[in-house]
Amino acid sequence: PKLILRRFDGCRTGDVVEIELDTLVKKLSWTSLITDDGVLKDGTHFFVDEGQVLPPPLRYWQHRHLIEPGPGGGSIIVDNLEYRTGFRALDVLLYPAMWAQFAWRKPIYRRWFE
Repeated sequence: PKLILRRFDGCRTGDVVEIELDTLVKKLSWTSLITDDGVLKDGTHFFVDEGQVLPPPLRYWQHRHLIEPGPGGGSIIVDNLEYRTGFRALDVLLYPAMWAQFAWRKPIYRRWFE
């Protein structure tokens, strides 16, 4: 679905991000709260967003964004995702779509940050 950014306070604890998903059939709201951010001892920068208002069928969403120090001075971006719908079978069925949603970002990240 097409994503429309409605609000972006930033990536610090307490910030809010609001997205509208346009599925062409219906527009769905998605609001996440940044619940944690910081820098780990190894130099990894991170922030965590947790879903407050989620589109169906999602009932739980936690996304840890990690930017780890990479070899040779670069960085490695890691998306650590946990989601639930309330039905284990549906969680499993959604996995390929969730994986694909984040996999398509890799070449975009490479182009943007190179």
